[in-house]
Amino acid sequence: MRHIFLKTLTIGGLALMLGACASVDSSPVPPLAGHTGWVVLPLENLTDTPMAGQRAAALAASLLTARGVTDVERYAAGSDGETVFDPAQTDLRAKGLEWARGEHARYALTGSVIEWRYKVGVDGEPVVGLTLQLLDVDSGKVVWSASGTRSGWGRDSLAEVASGLEQHMLAPLVR
Repeated sequence: MRHIFLKTLTIGGLALMLGACASVDSSPVPPLAGHTGWVVLPLENLTDTPMAGQRAAALAASLLTARGVTDVERYAAGSDGETVFDPAQTDLRAKGLEWARGEHARYALTGSVIEWRYKVGVDGEPVVGLTLQLLDVDSGKVVWSASGTRSGWGRDSLAEVASGLEQHMLAPLVR
């Protein structure tokens, strides 16, 4: 009887661990010149979900601040931002970098949202997929990058899954 209980407990534990799966790949973190002077540029929305890029960027700015990065500003795309039918503008990143240089920022966080939705089905699990790049504002070169995906249970919110994924992805940058 005890053997069956332990087997059931092990299988249940594995199911819980796999239920909120996350997969993240990232480049090594270079030595960074402090945690001040960061900006968050718009994330390109490659999904069918309206405003996913802006939601992910707002979440990233908030998480960076919560993790001790001071002086975080967010580039507001304004009326030329994303729409449902034109999810990204090709020159938005260049405009954002130009703005960041004017703000005398050291680093700019940008990227793309590749999935931001609830799966179709009985449970409707939330799923999020992101790429992030940290740019050196002066040179415009990528100094760090990461990509990740995460899914949750049917009872989880999309914001909760996105927050967990972004926390996991940004953790190496702001330890």
